[in-house]
Amino acid sequence: MAADSSSASPTGAIATNIAQIRDRIAAACARANRQATAVELMAVSKMHPASALLEAAAAGITLFGENRVQEFASKKLELMGLPAGTTDHSPVVICMIGHLQTNKARRAAELFDEIHSLDSLSLAEKLNEAAISLNKKLPVLLEIKLSHEPAKTGLLPNSPDLQALLESLPSLPALELRGLMTVPPWDEDAEAARPYFRQLRELRETLAQQHPCLNFEDLSMGMTNDFEVAIEEGSTIVRIGTAIFGKRSYK
Repeated sequence: MAADSSSASPTGAIATNIAQIRDRIAAACARANRQATAVELMAVSKMHPASALLEAAAAGITLFGENRVQEFASKKLELMGLPAGTTDHSPVVICMIGHLQTNKARRAAELFDEIHSLDSLSLAEKLNEAAISLNKKLPVLLEIKLSHEPAKTGLLPNSPDLQALLESLPSLPALELRGLMTVPPWDEDAEAARPYFRQLRELRETLAQQHPCLNFEDLSMGMTNDFEVAIEEGSTIVRIGTAIFGKRSYK
C-alpha cells in the first residue's frame, strides 16, 4: 500500500509531538525508578513520506522503524542526507520491524541497518549469508509471538523453533543478537498489554540464563497506546508512529 503524504503532521507538529513523547517517556521511567536514557525512542515511519522522516531526524530522532522492504526502498534515495540532519549529527539507524519473507532477506540486508523481526532459523541463515556478502554486521531482535491472534507472526516462547534458532545463532557470525521484540493484542486499555510485556521480560531473563553467550539486552515493546506501561515493565525500545506522525492513510 502506498503512503499518502497528506497523513503526515503539518510542519512543526512532528517536533512538538516528539518533545511531548520524550516527556512522557521520562515520566514513565521516573515511576519505574529507571533512567530516561535507558529507553530509546523509535519513530515508526511506515506509510509516511520521506519528508516526515527528515523532519523527525531534524528534531533529534536517530532510530526509525519501517515495515516493508519495497516501501522503504522507494524512500531511501530521498534520505541520503539523514545523518547530517540530526541535531547531534549522530548516525541514523533504520530498522526493519515488519514480517520479513526469506525471499526478501538479501534486499532487507542491503537496505536496513538492523532487523527487529527475525522469526525463523531459515530467515536467520538467509540474512547471515547476505550480510557476509555485503561485509556488514547485522544486529537482530527476535520477534516473539505471545498472543493467539492468527495474523500475528513470531516465534512461540519455549518452542523448538526458538530453541533451534538460539542454538544456531553463534554459528551465524554476521548476525548480532540484541534482544527480543513483541506486539501484544491492541486494546484501548493500555493495562491490557501489561501481562504480555511482563511475559516478554520474564522470557528474556530465562533465555539469558539458558544462553549466556548471547545478548538479550534490548526489549522492544510498547507503541503509541501502551508504551508507558511497557516502560514500567522494562522496555528499552518503544515504537511510536501515530503519536509522532499522525494517523496513516490506508488504501
